[in-house]
Amino acid sequence: MAPSKVLAGARVVLPTGTVDDGRVIVDGTRIADTAPPQAEVVDVSGHWVVPGFVDVHNHGGGGASFAGGTAEEVLKGVETHRRHGTTTTVASAVTGDLDFLARHAGMLAELAQQGDIAGIHFEGPFISPCRKGAHDAQLLRDPDPAEVRKLVDAAHGHAKMMTLATELPGGLDSVRLLVEHGVIAAVGHTDATYEQTLRAVDAGASVATHLFNAMPPIGHRSPGPVTALLEDERITVELINDGTHLHPAALQLAFHHAGAARVAFITDAMDAAGFGDGRYRLGPLEVEVADGVARLVEGDSIAGSTLTLDRAFKRAVTVDGLPVEDVVAAISANPARLLGLADRTGSLEPGKDADLVVLDDAFDLVGVMRRGAWVIDPRRG
Repeated sequence: MAPSKVLAGARVVLPTGTVDDGRVIVDGTRIADTAPPQAEVVDVSGHWVVPGFVDVHNHGGGGASFAGGTAEEVLKGVETHRRHGTTTTVASAVTGDLDFLARHAGMLAELAQQGDIAGIHFEGPFISPCRKGAHDAQLLRDPDPAEVRKLVDAAHGHAKMMTLATELPGGLDSVRLLVEHGVIAAVGHTDATYEQTLRAVDAGASVATHLFNAMPPIGHRSPGPVTALLEDERITVELINDGTHLHPAALQLAFHHAGAARVAFITDAMDAAGFGDGRYRLGPLEVEVADGVARLVEGDSIAGSTLTLDRAFKRAVTVDGLPVEDVVAAISANPARLLGLADRTGSLEPGKDADLVVLDDAFDLVGVMRRGAWVIDPRRG
């Protein structure tokens, strides 16, 4: 077990606010309220210490895919994002053949059982062909509850979320089935109206998959799903804060109407995150990444992102002008609560896992700790 540590001298962001010249005590794998004798003191003066980031929507990174890669490749992607501050990762699948998705979910479930990932998010195949984005149109299908159940069962208790176009036949029944099995029903890749979206929320949907993207825009006579999802207190809205998926004004609109307590920053990352430009695959489709922006080779649709959550954090504070405490809520506390993991992670409180990120005064990442062990030691870089 790693030696006990006291991180001292930093600005520490706690659920109650920011403490200047604060300290975080780590005893083994957990945060403690008192320092054991002989604890190692780590001077992080002039830095910020914030909770480890929690990503509920991530398709890969480091050149590796969560959507179709081997277990080794998935672990490579997880490690890539850990080095960018994401200490808790949900692996997201993309539209594919149903039998393949079920087999792949079985492999991901084993990694979840080992604690390497926090669960599985099925994004597709039950989405609208009108708003498919980077999903193979030939593999899309209406959300048949029996097929939804097949994927949930294949995940062996580790299905965390499924994105649906709830206006399609079987959509509302599928939402109800997911809720009954403890799986988050997310509205996304949808062509639903305002009224259809409200019916989905009443049926139990509780997340907006990458709000604004892959859904109709707000209209003054046809307010659409964005308006319904922003105004309903039962909905957590995912936002991709990479400067490509959202105009800063759209981000501000979401924070203003949903409030910081209902926002979850996500990456929606694909293989190229933390890796570089080039040709990749997202499920069965070929993707070209140029200047950090991923687009389908055929059709030019945006195909996920190359974002990492440390970049999303820095942009939120330095470009969007959001309070650090609100960003911490959106990138750590809210997604942890959404996943049912708030008793273990998402905030710096005694008894929780020692998952944390150290940022310098420019909000660049200089340290990452997961369960008490340094992934990146701020003293070494």
